Formats: sequence, structure tokens, C-alpha cells
Amino acid sequence: MTYLAKFALAAGLGLSLTALPATGIAALQQGAQAPDFTLNAAQGGKPFSLSLKQALKRGPVVLYFFPAAFTPGCTIEAHLFAEASDDFNRLGARVIGVTAGNIERVAEFSRSECRDKFAVAADPGAKVAAKYDSTMQRPDGTMLSNRTSYVIAPNGTILLSYTDSKPQAHVEKTMAAVRAWKARRR
Repeated sequence: MTYLAKFALAAGLGLSLTALPATGIAALQQGAQAPDFTLNAAQGGKPFSLSLKQALKRGPVVLYFFPAAFTPGCTIEAHLFAEASDDFNRLGARVIGVTAGNIERVAEFSRSECRDKFAVAADPGAKVAAKYDSTMQRPDGTMLSNRTSYVIAPNGTILLSYTDSKPQAHVEKTMAAVRAWKARRR
């Protein structure tokens, strides 16, 4: 096992012990309609208003919720999505990260950890995460986004729903779903 894999495993386990899912693993399922939202976001450190409806006009969206910027597991996940962003773009998909944790650092996280490759949105109070049944509650009662990834078709249908506290498989699962969507369109 590589150092990065060991680090990611330890980080994922650590986060799962400090935050408990508020709704279990009841994320929206495949076939459901994705709730629309508009959030303040940043890409490459530049703020803008992000609308899911507008993003879907350009193709499928890989929407991933993560607990908090600059935590070990979330940093690893951002790096993995950044490395895969060009592949997602070639398939016509756009990656969007959403967090309810330390939202004041979203612009910085989009630049440094997402490597300017994709947008990261701030979800104050985990309101959007709650619409996606993707929240967890910390022992102090604070609501955070759970580590859940979705692939959403341009018509708003959820093609994939995947929840796992470990960040490693999220890119693999979402990439497979985008490829399957693309293959059906040929």
C-alpha cells in the first residue's frame, strides 16, 4: 500500500469517527431527479454564482459533496478529481465540489487543492446537501456534507449515487458512470 493510500485510509477513518451520518446512507438514488440549486462558488480562486441548471446545459455534472476543505481526506479527493478533470471534460462532463464545512475557504481550496480545474461551492448550513440526503452531524451538532458523489444527466436524472467516507473510489465510480452515459448516447 502506498503512503498516499495509507494516509487517505487513515484520514477517511478519522473523519468517519468524528462525524456521524445524520440520515444514514440514504443519499438520493439512481433515477431520482436532482434538486436544482444556486450557490456561491469559486474556480481558480475566482468567485461566481453556480447554478446546477446552467451547468447541466453543458452536459452531465459530476457533483461531489465533501465535509470540509483542507482536511486530509477532502484534500486527497480534490487532488484525485483535479487529476481526472481533463478526462471528465473530454467526455463532456463538468466536476463540481460542494462543502458545508469551512465555507470561507472555498476560493482558496479551489485554487490550491482543486488546482484551478473545477468549481467548488459553499453550502452554508448544509441546505443543499440536505436536499441530496447527503449530510452528517458532528458530535457538537454542526451539520456537514457527507462524502457523496453523484453523476447527473443533462435532464437532471441522477445516474449514480455513491457514498463512502474514503475518497479513493469516488473518481473511479463517477468516471465509469459518465462513460456509460456517453456510450448510451452513441
